[in-house]
Amino acid sequence: MQIYLDSIGCRLNWSEVEMLARQLIATGHSVVSRPDEADVIVVNTCAVTAQAERKTRHTIRSLHRDNPSAQLAVIGCCATLKPEALASLQGVAWVIPNADKDQTADAVTGIKQPSPTSEETLSKAGMLRTRAFVKVQDGCDNHCTYCIIRSLRGPSHSRPVGDIIAELQALTEEADCREAVLTGASLGAYGRDLGPNSVNLRTLVETVLADTDLSRLRLSSIEPWDLDETFFELWDNPRLCRQIHLPLQAGCDATLRRMGRPITTEAFANLVRAARRAIPGVAVTTDVLVGFPGEDKEAYRASYAFVKEMTFAKLHVFPYSSRPSTPATRLPGQVPHEVRDERAQQMRELGAEQRHRFQTRFLNRELDVLWEKQWKDGRWTGWTDNYIRVVAHAEEDLCNRITPVVLRTLRKGYLEGEVLT
Repeated sequence: MQIYLDSIGCRLNWSEVEMLARQLIATGHSVVSRPDEADVIVVNTCAVTAQAERKTRHTIRSLHRDNPSAQLAVIGCCATLKPEALASLQGVAWVIPNADKDQTADAVTGIKQPSPTSEETLSKAGMLRTRAFVKVQDGCDNHCTYCIIRSLRGPSHSRPVGDIIAELQALTEEADCREAVLTGASLGAYGRDLGPNSVNLRTLVETVLADTDLSRLRLSSIEPWDLDETFFELWDNPRLCRQIHLPLQAGCDATLRRMGRPITTEAFANLVRAARRAIPGVAVTTDVLVGFPGEDKEAYRASYAFVKEMTFAKLHVFPYSSRPSTPATRLPGQVPHEVRDERAQQMRELGAEQRHRFQTRFLNRELDVLWEKQWKDGRWTGWTDNYIRVVAHAEEDLCNRITPVVLRTLRKGYLEGEVLT
């Protein structure tokens, strides 16, 4: 069968799609790059916001228009939250919730799938991208009042260390993977469900760096209360990418309390300062949610001022979106949608300024870049370990190589560089 895979939302969703690709190819199926070539289309969905739900429905309809003869399998968070609504869309043959997501390959092919971690599977599957996203943990035990991830993905549960190491080493040796991103719904909770005196995220990272040959290891989002300042000692190893994503959500203590987030702005700021002291050139990125119930003008101004003070390398900004059955839907002081959107635009503009400022610091400096692909104009694009997109001309094939580059010119959203030979 010819199968096209798509994903909406977080890196965790991408890691699940990449594992699915390896499962499918293990039994002789082909993962194709265009939906109009497919017999089956699989979409891993997101439901974290109402906008993500709309994007899910739009994507399914668009894929059906591209290939009306293909059967669609809709999996993941939106499939868990709104199964009947998605099942009614044209072309949808399967709606598979998170609880059954591991059986997606069996469902769409009718064939029991072998283990996807064998060397044969990896060598045939290749990579969906130059970086591999590897899920090490799923589920969440936090109680943020606006979030439905806990109800959609269940309690926190972790993969055994040995399974993770085997997958990463096979990716490195058989698929020529240069960078892997450890992902999870609540990555900082890794290991807590594996028993007392078991592993945690720090010991997992130490083991990955010691027992695999990965050139680069990157961590996805980690809740700030899951870290202490000693965690940043890990970055003594230069293979650990200098990017830390710490979700803030609000820069106002009163708003954080209503959100159910067990941290203060002071504690968050101290953590960021510790990271910057320990890791020169680190990119600290974050999420900010605006227009949360009860966020009046004073609270918003405080949040904006705090974000401005922190000078992040990048902001992911979201207007508050009411999610079914979450406590936040019942809070007083619901903010009008137009006010949420206005605040989101202001915060995004601040984020663009901060990203520009961060990237400017590295002009005329030499950094290593992992090259991902070649643009139509012949230029190559890739990423530094501290999350700066770089574009450069080169005659040779740079795909999936790490090379030194001098960053020469700041453009909108990226730096132009000169590849050193």
